[in-house]
Amino acid sequence: MSSENGNGSTRYRGPASSEPPVNGAGSHAATGAESEEAFSAAETPASAAATAPRTGGRTSRSSHPLQVLIVGAGFSGLCLGYHLRRDGIEDFAILEKAEGLGGTWRDNSYPGACCDVTSLSYCFSFAQKTDWSRKWSPQPEILAYMQECAERFDLMRHIRFGSEVASAAFDEERGVWMVTTASGEQLEARYLVSGVGQLHRPFVPEIEGADSFGGIVFHSARWRHDVDLTGKRVAVIGNAASAIQFIPEVARSAGRVLVFQRTPNWMMRRRDRAYTEREKNLLARHPRLTKLLRGITWMAYEMQFPVFAGRRWASAWYRRMSMRYLEEAITDPQLRAQLTPDYEPGAKRILISDDYYETLAQDHVDLITERIERIDATGVVTADGLHHDADVIVYGTGFRTTEFLVPMQIQGREGRDLNEAWSDGAEAYLGISTSGFPNFFMMYGPNTNLGHNSIIFMIECQTEYIMDCIRKAAAAKLRWIDVRPEIQRFFNNTIQKTLQGRVWAKVGNSWYKNSAGRITNNWSGTTTEYWMRTRRADLSKYEFAVADVTAASAPADTCGEAAGEDATGGHGTGGDGTNHPGGGEPGRRQGERSAA
Repeated sequence: MSSENGNGSTRYRGPASSEPPVNGAGSHAATGAESEEAFSAAETPASAAATAPRTGGRTSRSSHPLQVLIVGAGFSGLCLGYHLRRDGIEDFAILEKAEGLGGTWRDNSYPGACCDVTSLSYCFSFAQKTDWSRKWSPQPEILAYMQECAERFDLMRHIRFGSEVASAAFDEERGVWMVTTASGEQLEARYLVSGVGQLHRPFVPEIEGADSFGGIVFHSARWRHDVDLTGKRVAVIGNAASAIQFIPEVARSAGRVLVFQRTPNWMMRRRDRAYTEREKNLLARHPRLTKLLRGITWMAYEMQFPVFAGRRWASAWYRRMSMRYLEEAITDPQLRAQLTPDYEPGAKRILISDDYYETLAQDHVDLITERIERIDATGVVTADGLHHDADVIVYGTGFRTTEFLVPMQIQGREGRDLNEAWSDGAEAYLGISTSGFPNFFMMYGPNTNLGHNSIIFMIECQTEYIMDCIRKAAAAKLRWIDVRPEIQRFFNNTIQKTLQGRVWAKVGNSWYKNSAGRITNNWSGTTTEYWMRTRRADLSKYEFAVADVTAASAPADTCGEAAGEDATGGHGTGGDGTNHPGGGEPGRRQGERSAA
């Protein structure tokens, strides 16, 4: 599956040096061998590991809550699980609603599924894979890599499969999240972390008569591998990232393929190829070379950001390269016109392929650009009145990307409902913390998606930030921490203002926007900026409560800024033991970059 795109830990000394520190804050950047050795030292005794249940965690409420409860066993959940174990924290569980790990890479098993970020960048910095079969890794290899990481880092015993979270409520007095699963099971944890991401709930458009179709219907994220498409008439509704990968595969055996396109895409050549055995051996024998190549790849992706920032020269280059590919692959002037976008490159997702255009040029494949009016028992009817017969309908229509955390019900302080708090659109400080929901963190949350680099980079940044919050809160003996509302408001006002100058704001509809037109998915800047802002947690930006104490000063921060101070100075203490720095817009640490 195509996935938005990183590489690297938040404590490494520059993007090219992506190994995690050995232990906690202030640690040196470890080599691969050092990181592995340090991790092993934190492991539980073999006897304990052998007797621990494979699904991990507690099965009922307990007077001793878990330290951390993670929702989702995808890349985010595995990354945080590794870092927790590296820090010696074993009292955690990962709740996974499915019967296997992998998240979106488990769900999207359609033919031709692969990543749209190069393989060297689409793996953890602390578990660099060097034996990918191809430059752009296919879905089965990515899923196998995730399984290998879970086993290698002894995370399987912490995962509870078949455990879907239905609701979670925060007990402010105890500083504990009370989580209820769909089966009615209850668990408690000091910290609740969502690792469900943005690409896990398929979107199926409402089309008149869809239920009346007499053939086979499925979404690409729920691929029916039991259905033989040989000789069939296959109607594909949608032509975005997933569709351009499976359509060429479907066309190999189908009798006829009908591609219903709403909007054409800007597309570049993928230039995929297999790695040679010599290349694999070279990367395996020389980890510094692999790290260097990963850093170069990160930098090359980072240099593409001017396209999304709306720089004319960058947009012109992308337009020229994309049109060159289109003109080389498609000779029919009418088809070429139908495939030419009328919006700026980058405003919607830029796609990469080596065979989509070539597939559309085949005689048994038809591109249909007329609006779909309805579906009947035997096919699809378009607005021009034509009926298109079909045996199978496949929806390649993406995901419900702006409905973060749905259908979970999350209640924070004073019973505050997260869905109500996000009624105008999801938002969070750094895409991680939401005011009113203490000790609750998100990974791949609001405004952290990318169009130009690897999402693994962002996940590792978020992981290290969350770990730093947990470390500092523990050191200061805090019952809970909750990002200050004015901090969140200032942060989100800033990035929303910045986003209005980005290319994503220049189109009416995209999966980056909610129904009101608010850009809730994408990060407004470069990954370098995000790394700078998440290198360490500044608890002066949080309200907090100290366990068994009714008043306390803001915890000391390691950033050089006086803890508890903002642009106006001072801090206050609530009578309930809740502490918060003085009001006013937040100041910035020396050297801290704004989201703009």
